[in-house]
Amino acid sequence: MKHLIFFLFFFAAGFAKAQPEKEDILSFQNTLNREFLDPERSPLSEKDRLTFQGHTFYPIDLAYRVKATFTRTPNEKPFKMAATRGEAKDYVKYGEIRFQINGIEQKLNVYQSLELVKIPEYRNYLFLPFRDLTNNQETYGGGRFIDLQIPEGNTITCDFNKAYNPYCVYSARFSCPVTPVENTLTVKIEAGVKGPTGD
Repeated sequence: MKHLIFFLFFFAAGFAKAQPEKEDILSFQNTLNREFLDPERSPLSEKDRLTFQGHTFYPIDLAYRVKATFTRTPNEKPFKMAATRGEAKDYVKYGEIRFQINGIEQKLNVYQSLELVKIPEYRNYLFLPFRDLTNNQETYGGGRFIDLQIPEGNTITCDFNKAYNPYCVYSARFSCPVTPVENTLTVKIEAGVKGPTGD
């Protein structure tokens, strides 16, 4: 009987902890869908907005909400990150994150836009583009993006459930950063926004 009570207690505690995290992800999904319906913010044409019924997301999976080790790389030199329309933008590698997916060690670089850093509201913004083994099958071939904030310490939460597609996926009017080769993961990230496929 005692074992059952302890099991129920820890199950309930884990469920309670998971709820705010899932609500946070649902909020992200709802916000992204609203932005695509907003003519002031949407990358979609007016015609496409009229038929837009929301993004297709993978089921929420907290296994893809990882606590990563965060290492700053303060001596990096700025570089031109290639873009889909040839209009390279200035970035600097800000740090590296290391984590595990399905028990496999992974590493990604995080970047800071030298243009956005001049804007106060984006001063702590970090840009994480990545590719994974779902690309060209279930997700966009060029990879997906995640927005992060500079952490105070040496860990950071990276939630792949919040991965989204670059705007150039939806309209040729946009030029998007091309994910650097070194930010290619060796696993499938079955979280976040799906499709379009076959690109």
